[in-house]
Amino acid sequence: MQGDNSLFTRLNSFRFVPILIFCLLQGVPAWAEFSLWEIVANRQSKTVCSGVFISGRTVEDILLNDLDVPKPETVKIEVDRENLTVTVRLADGYTSTAIYRPECGCTNLLDQSEISVRSHPTDTIPVLPPRSESALWPKGEGVTKPDKSLGIDKRKMRKALDKAFEEPFDNDKLIRGTRGVAVIYDGQLVAERYAPGYSKDTPIIAWSMTKSIVSSLVGILVKQGKLDIYQPAPVPEWQDSSDPRHAITTDQLLRMSSGLKFTEEYSPQLVDVVVMLYGHIDVGRYAASLPMNAKPDEKWYYSSGTTNILSRILRQQLGDHATYLAFPNKELFNKLGMHRTILEPDASGTYVGSSYCYTTPRDMARFGQFLMQDGVWEGERILPEGWVAYSTTPTPKNPRGEYGAQLWLNRGEPGNPENRRWPQLPLDAYGFSGFEGQSVAIIPSRNAVIVRMGRTSGGVKAWSQGEFMGNVLKALPKE
Repeated sequence: MQGDNSLFTRLNSFRFVPILIFCLLQGVPAWAEFSLWEIVANRQSKTVCSGVFISGRTVEDILLNDLDVPKPETVKIEVDRENLTVTVRLADGYTSTAIYRPECGCTNLLDQSEISVRSHPTDTIPVLPPRSESALWPKGEGVTKPDKSLGIDKRKMRKALDKAFEEPFDNDKLIRGTRGVAVIYDGQLVAERYAPGYSKDTPIIAWSMTKSIVSSLVGILVKQGKLDIYQPAPVPEWQDSSDPRHAITTDQLLRMSSGLKFTEEYSPQLVDVVVMLYGHIDVGRYAASLPMNAKPDEKWYYSSGTTNILSRILRQQLGDHATYLAFPNKELFNKLGMHRTILEPDASGTYVGSSYCYTTPRDMARFGQFLMQDGVWEGERILPEGWVAYSTTPTPKNPRGEYGAQLWLNRGEPGNPENRRWPQLPLDAYGFSGFEGQSVAIIPSRNAVIVRMGRTSGGVKAWSQGEFMGNVLKALPKE
């Protein structure tokens, strides 16, 4: 996601879609060539499926608080807990089904058969058992009160968290919507809080924070010697040397400077990102099919499509489908103890690396701490040496030095560092951002990782990521 203002200005317009759905259910016709009904139903079935089977929430709660359906009784949703499916039936008769597989979450079937999608070798995904409740975080789930020697100001920390969970607006268009917060200092979990109905074990959708996970998976593949990011990207559709996309490198995809056309606008219009997520069997293939609208490295612009191309490259380079599906858990999540984290694939069996990860604040804190430790965990180097430095190097054409390789940065405008993404945070801060206010800030100079997950409506008027993280830093000792 782009900067806070553009993020919510553009993406919160997507909240108009559920309102539009309600109007359609009352008999207002759809007008788009690509059926709006189809997009609506696919979004609803996928969201309800993941919310019910991964997060353990009720259908009514999901419809009201995730899909903004004011009258849940107007939507016909069938949850089959025996066969692990969710089916949505809309007023015009359009039906959408999403299926749940315990190892990899939920997937829209679209026009694929349930038998074919369930035949994917997901049973090879190594699922980590729950962590010990007695062993201290991050090895386990146990926590103790922060030692006084850490120098944490409890009053300031409590005040920062209180404000994060407040709903001070008498306006249903402005919702702070914080669902979970975790704060790490000096490698210890020193503060956390959850909204009613949520706990440390409740996975929440990460949205575009998933992109940063994909970056680490690419790094692991590089360490294994299976990918050179500076060579032309191994995308089948681009192998003809006369194709202008042939020269695009994996590095340029990681930095979102490939020059590929992509419209990243969450709105009632059927633009690339909406059609990709809710209308295509193979999201990476769809993104790879798009034409160029600039030369590589000529422009920087945010594109979820490029991350899904990267996820598809991972699958291709690993060769075997079962190996690919097991790769995130085997090579990353299980090693870090991220046992509540699930990546979800599309109907072709490729992970939707741009958006579909369900995880907890604690697990994202583990991932943030892992990057702050330069990709080393419990003595094992998981990322290649120099990968974090590479990922946190500003992309040349990016304004304000705020984007690296699938990571957001805080370097600031060249020559004017005060003009930066999070002015409340030090220049060395970097992290992940996602739709609806998902965020992780990694601040090496303060030895801190700050996680916030939720569902914000109303943009920076409702929620300021930088302000919250700055408030938390005030409670931590100055290094």
